[in-house]
Amino acid sequence: MRRLLGLGRRRQQQPPPLPLFPPPAKRASSSSASVALLRRILPANRLLRLLLLLLAALSLLPPAFFHFRLRRFHRMRERRCGWIASPPMVCAHGGDSTNAFPNSMDAFRLALDARVDCVEVDMSRSSDGALFVLHDRFDTGRDLQRMSGNSTAKVGYWSSDEIKALSTRFQLSKTVLNQEIPKAQDVLALISQSVRQVILDVKVGPPSFEKHLAEEVISIIGRTQCKNCLVWAKSDNVGRDVIKLSKDIMVGYIVMVDKSTGRTTELVRIAGSKVAGVYHRLIHEKLMKVMHRNDKKVYAWTVDDAESMKRMLYEHVGAIVTSNPSLLQQLMQETRTECMEDGFALP
Repeated sequence: MRRLLGLGRRRQQQPPPLPLFPPPAKRASSSSASVALLRRILPANRLLRLLLLLLAALSLLPPAFFHFRLRRFHRMRERRCGWIASPPMVCAHGGDSTNAFPNSMDAFRLALDARVDCVEVDMSRSSDGALFVLHDRFDTGRDLQRMSGNSTAKVGYWSSDEIKALSTRFQLSKTVLNQEIPKAQDVLALISQSVRQVILDVKVGPPSFEKHLAEEVISIIGRTQCKNCLVWAKSDNVGRDVIKLSKDIMVGYIVMVDKSTGRTTELVRIAGSKVAGVYHRLIHEKLMKVMHRNDKKVYAWTVDDAESMKRMLYEHVGAIVTSNPSLLQQLMQETRTECMEDGFALP
C-alpha cells in the first residue's frame, strides 16, 4: 500500500538556490599579467631578450644624466650669483690704500671717491687720551713703528704733540709727504655722512689698556654724530663696556685664531652684539649657519686677493673689509655681468 501511495519513497533533495549576484571571476594579478605580456612581446631567445632590456635601460641614461647636470649647474650658478640679490658692503680698510698710505686723509678721500659702502678706521689712544687713526704694528703700512723708526713704539706712550709731529719716511705713487696723522674726530667728520657704515677698530694697548677707553670712544661718536658707527676690538671688554654705557651704538666682536693657543676664538659671544668680524680664512658654510641662527651678521676681514673675495661673495657675508676696494668692486661688477649673460635673474 505504501508503495502504491508513494509513502515509502525518499524525498528528492532540492538543489540550493542560485545567488542573486554571482561573485566575479578571479583575475590574474597585475604583476603576472605584466610578465605574461612581456613574454609575448619579447623574443623567446634569452640572450636577445637581455640585450633588448639592456638597450632600454641605456636609453634612460642620457635624460637622467642631463637632469642631474642641470641641477648641478643651477646649484653652482646660485652659489656664484646668489649674493647679487643682497650684495655685501664694500668696506675700505683704512681707506683706499692702493694709492695712499692707509689711515691717511688721502686714503679716506680716495675711498669716498670710489663710492664704497663702508670704511674701517683703526683707532688708537695717545698717552694724554686723544684718539688717533693709527696702528702700532710695523706690518700695516702707515703705523707708528714704521714712521718713527722704532720697532717697539706704542701709541699709548706717545703724547698728542709727539704723534702730530711725526712724518712718514716712505712714499707711494702720487702721495704727498709730511702728512699729519689724523685725529679720529676729523676722519669721522669727513666720512660718516657719506657711507652706510663706519667700523671703529679700537686698538687696546699699554699702559692704559681698556681703562676708560669705551667712554672716550662713545664721547667721540657723540661729538661727531656718527649714527652709523660700529665699534669692535680684539678685546671683548671694550665691546661689553660700550654696550653697558650706550644702547644706541652698534657693537661687534672679532673672531680669529688666538696666537697663544692656536685655537679659533668663540664664535658667538658678547650679549647684545650684532656683528662678528671674522678672519676670512675661517669663514665657511657651517660657520655662517651658526652665526645666522644666532642673529649675527658676518663681516669678513681683511680680504685683498680676488680668489678670497669670490669665496666671501659665495658665502654671502654681510661685508667684505679690504685694503683694495676698487678690485672688489670690479670683481663684483664682472660677476654680475657674467650671471646676467648666463640667464640669472638680476634684482
